[in-house]
Amino acid sequence: MHRELVERAREGDIDAFDVLVHEVSPRLYGIAYRILRDPALAEDALQRSLLQIWDGLPSLRDPDRFDAWSCRLVVHATYREARRERRWTALVREIRADPAGDDHISQVLDRDEVERSFRRLTPQHRAVLVLRFYVGLSVTEIADALGIPAGTVASRLHYATRSFRAAFEADARSAVAWRTTA
Repeated sequence: MHRELVERAREGDIDAFDVLVHEVSPRLYGIAYRILRDPALAEDALQRSLLQIWDGLPSLRDPDRFDAWSCRLVVHATYREARRERRWTALVREIRADPAGDDHISQVLDRDEVERSFRRLTPQHRAVLVLRFYVGLSVTEIADALGIPAGTVASRLHYATRSFRAAFEADARSAVAWRTTA
């Protein structure tokens, strides 16, 4: 896919690297954002991984492995960003009061419940869920991209799904209890 650009960038062609970055950045940012759930952290992880990609390109043996390799770098950059001490910020959405828009408010509440549940997962669990359900990789492809055994990926997917479901159900139960007491 990017073989020619990767080969030229490996040889130090900055213009080829620039084109390559413009092609792969949206996908890599999407992965980082979905793991970290914070735009600033995702941008930091992307920047760090792009620097690693530039530095490591000359040692990349197989240009056809660029996508898996760059994916691994961005996922590991998200792990490092998640470990950094950061202040917590809320993503505030403005909801306009519209009597006919009850469905919209319900959708926002559902999305926020999903978001809270997803944030409770570890970065490793978020990563396998994002790579599986957002990027659409198979277990084998995820294992290849992360450099871990396929059995580990399958295990992480199992526990991530289970943890997500438990967190979501706990939030739903507490929301129902809160709504009935209010």
